[in-house]
Amino acid sequence: MPQVSIIDDDESLRGALVSLVRSFGYGASGFDSAEQFLAAGGAAGFDCIVTDIHMPGLSGIELKQRLAAAQDTTPVIMITARSEPALRERVRDSGAMCLLTKPFEASELIACIEQALVA
Repeated sequence: MPQVSIIDDDESLRGALVSLVRSFGYGASGFDSAEQFLAAGGAAGFDCIVTDIHMPGLSGIELKQRLAAAQDTTPVIMITARSEPALRERVRDSGAMCLLTKPFEASELIACIEQALVA
């Protein structure tokens, strides 16, 4: 069963996303920060990473950059409440698989995860 990590400092959203991903037959684990994710072993054991961009400490973009520097190719999906063009460009330049702007439809997230798992 593919494993998806959900990294978001918003506890209620993180819980909802973990439940959603599990309801589609994937394994899912939630982390409240990029630092907690990295301390738990990072991308090892995960087939896809879903991360908020704006969090205390490391941002989702900084997390993706760290993973890339470590030559980790686990697909990353980023989520944000912001939509400014400069941010979209930074996400694209980071190599993220998808960018979803909150609020997004469950089907959009699942489509991004499915795309990431076949990439």
